[in-house]
Amino acid sequence: MTRTRFAFIRPPMEEKMIPPFEVKLAVGAEMVEAELRRLLDARALEGEIARPARLLEAMRHGVLNGGKRLRPFLILETARLFDAGGTAALRVAAALECVHCYSLVHDDLPAMDDDDLRRGQPTVHRAFDEATAILAGDSLLTYAFDIVSAPETALPAEARLALVTGLARAAGIGGMAGGQALDLAAEGTQLAEEDILRLQAMKTGALIRYACEAGAIIGDAGGADRERLGEFGAAIGLAFQLADDLLDLTASSEAMGKATGKDAAAGKATLASLHGVDWTRLQLRGLVAQAEDILAPFGEAAEGLRQAARFVAERQN
Repeated sequence: MTRTRFAFIRPPMEEKMIPPFEVKLAVGAEMVEAELRRLLDARALEGEIARPARLLEAMRHGVLNGGKRLRPFLILETARLFDAGGTAALRVAAALECVHCYSLVHDDLPAMDDDDLRRGQPTVHRAFDEATAILAGDSLLTYAFDIVSAPETALPAEARLALVTGLARAAGIGGMAGGQALDLAAEGTQLAEEDILRLQAMKTGALIRYACEAGAIIGDAGGADRERLGEFGAAIGLAFQLADDLLDLTASSEAMGKATGKDAAAGKATLASLHGVDWTRLQLRGLVAQAEDILAPFGEAAEGLRQAARFVAERQN
């Protein structure tokens, strides 16, 4: 007796749909990653006096480890509003990412947040050692100003000076570094809402605001447009921090690629912990609406920035 063989019809596998904005963000990240690799290539730096190999490798470890490259994307996308871009925008975007990554390298140190993982990989002080991590962060910070101020960043001297000044202020005592100092001082204390807002605007918001202003400077925008884009950057900077605080309360370490729940463990006050998850989600929706209103005068040209605002508020890691 011959048995009939049945061929079961298998349903087609569902393709994972990638939202269009995430594709755009990934393309920008690839461009910035390629520029960072070029800038941190030992062969391209042979003409310098000395480039200690281990230090350069630690810098590369701190920068070339993935990431969304959101801040560089904001520079590139804002510059496009004014039909600007090219080499100058890409170099400034890479420089800003060097500053951002320097801050992560130092934040992960035992004296700061004492983290072992960053983006799912060992932090620089774990992969190398603490002293090398400190020097790698220092080198990334200073190299950023080298990149922006160099003639290869093909912008008028006045524009390069404005970019350097803005970056110094966003990264320094009145910006990210000052915000980190306030954050460390606030451990174990219950800050008022206005104090939390000031801290977060400095620690997280300053570099995001700078990214939006920098694109306008590269595009030689007028003062009103620069101010408007600075307001947009401030709104999504706050949204970014609120989303980060929300994820620290609700996301897993696996999804984040780093430890979560550390703010509560350290006794750090955040708006999410102060007001709760539902309040935080409501504020995120409001900030997205505010950001979209700010961009209204730019019309369809600003759609990429509107998508960025929504992405910041809705991100899952």
